[in-house]
Amino acid sequence: MIPWRLEVFDELGSTADACAERARAGEPEGLAILALKQTAGRGSRGRSWQAPEGNLNLSVLLRPARPLAEAGMFALLTGIAVAEALEQFFAPPTSLKWPNDVLIGDAKLAGILIDAAPAANRMDWLAIGIGMNLRTAPEIAGRRTTSLAAHGVSLTAQQMAEGLLARLGAWQEAPAADIRAAWLARAHPVGTPMRIQSGGQLLEGTFAGLSPAGELLLCSKNRIDTVNTGEVLLGQA
Repeated sequence: MIPWRLEVFDELGSTADACAERARAGEPEGLAILALKQTAGRGSRGRSWQAPEGNLNLSVLLRPARPLAEAGMFALLTGIAVAEALEQFFAPPTSLKWPNDVLIGDAKLAGILIDAAPAANRMDWLAIGIGMNLRTAPEIAGRRTTSLAAHGVSLTAQQMAEGLLARLGAWQEAPAADIRAAWLARAHPVGTPMRIQSGGQLLEGTFAGLSPAGELLLCSKNRIDTVNTGEVLLGQA
């Protein structure tokens, strides 16, 4: 298991940017950066991530020496680690939505951001960013959001970070098949109707599982399409 080195800052612009900067400077894996307040957080697909004080803003650095195509698996295993850490704190049951959301009911609780730097078709380094609504739930256009506090759970960012790092370390070397199985056990069931906004297209169909690389499989018009990026809208196909 990775011996994490947790560094806590009162305020940063972006933990993801700070982690990437340290990675480019040669920092060994195991670095974890926690900001109690984040002023310029980044979400998926270039969006900003609002991070009021009291929520979780955490980024970790790995050097997995795996093919670059496997970077997406780390979003899946991080989602599993988040769900398991929350169970330790008696939080309400969560579910996972491909590729990087953690939900309570149909409301977003947490998001995951993956940054990977290539080196000859392998990962030189990989930074995982986790943002979680502990105290407050900022609004996201067109999405429901929630916080742990809204469900009667009171946690500090450092408590959540330490619990999450323990579970993340436990999953980091897990076989891909085990990661897929654990993720599917917590995700929307096979057959769930969905739409996916991907590459300027709107794809419609039903969830058909995950590829060996962790890509989403979409059943549409009697064929299976492989989707490697996009935003999923559940129950709307």
